Amino acid sequence: MTTTSAGPLPQAEGRRGAGAATLRDVARLAGVSIKTVSNVVNDYPHVRPTTRQRVEEAIRTLDYQPNLTARTLRSGRTGALALAVPELRLPYFAELADEVIRAAERRGMVVLIEQTNRDRQREVDLLASARLRMVDGLLFSPLVLGIEDAALIEIDTPLVLLGERMFHPSVDHVTMRNVEAARAATEYLLHRGRRRIAVVGVHPGEVIGTAGLRLRGYREALEHAGIEVDERLFGVADLWHLREGDEATRTLIDSGVDFDAVFAFNDTLALGAIHALRSAGREVPDDVAVMGFDNSDEGMYSIPGLTTIDPGRRRIAESAVDVLLNRIENRGSAARHVEVGFSVVVRESA
Repeated sequence: MTTTSAGPLPQAEGRRGAGAATLRDVARLAGVSIKTVSNVVNDYPHVRPTTRQRVEEAIRTLDYQPNLTARTLRSGRTGALALAVPELRLPYFAELADEVIRAAERRGMVVLIEQTNRDRQREVDLLASARLRMVDGLLFSPLVLGIEDAALIEIDTPLVLLGERMFHPSVDHVTMRNVEAARAATEYLLHRGRRRIAVVGVHPGEVIGTAGLRLRGYREALEHAGIEVDERLFGVADLWHLREGDEATRTLIDSGVDFDAVFAFNDTLALGAIHALRSAGREVPDDVAVMGFDNSDEGMYSIPGLTTIDPGRRRIAESAVDVLLNRIENRGSAARHVEVGFSVVVRESA
């Protein structure tokens, strides 16, 4: 880290005993008053940037943890946010959580993570949980609750919804452009000369959720190109893990249906598809091109590198934290609905 014009911090002296660092310890290391440290911790605006930087560096050096209980009693705020996602096993949600934590830290907040495990009752219980009293606001990515459950999200805790499930126009919502991005992914494959494009990750009958929206974008691209949609090319996968991507692609291969490309609804499915294709002796991309969705770290380092959609995960995290902090400060303000842009990331698989 670059030091400021005020000079580098002095070396931290060992503290007596094994107790946690205190405000006094931070003040001593940063060379400022305890009051200044408190102002930085509580994110008061009238602190010189160079002073704030020295205090923040001292906080990191000493691993100082603010007393959230005391802060809550003084201000009514905990300085903590909650993020609830379906499952951290999927790279998209793990990497989204990382981005949310980083965005919150830059704003002086900490993040508590909840995992709902794709379970309806856990999503319902979360919204009524006493644990929400420990945080100032909730970022919630529901996977099972639907429009019929709109009344459940009328909670006292400031709330921002993530994902596709729009419950009510009065609720803050940050999402990606699933239909447009899926259409762009399919159009990219069409422009590369592919005409028999299979899709992996289909949820039969789904309309509102991620799978339904991405299937709609795929359909729109084919119809615009004058190509008939062949439902024999639909690879069904309830879960979007490696195994399901592999199994859905093997099922397509075993069916004998002809295809020259696969559009997988997330990168994990795409990597499973590549495994199935190689096992069947089909080269990627020479025989079958493969397109993913999410731009996960795994796809960047796969062989071949995975062509994919970047749905704007970092921007989603930044926007979600900003919208939630605004909701915390302005509970009566109009709801905000943010759709983040996307891009096609071209690598070697398509």
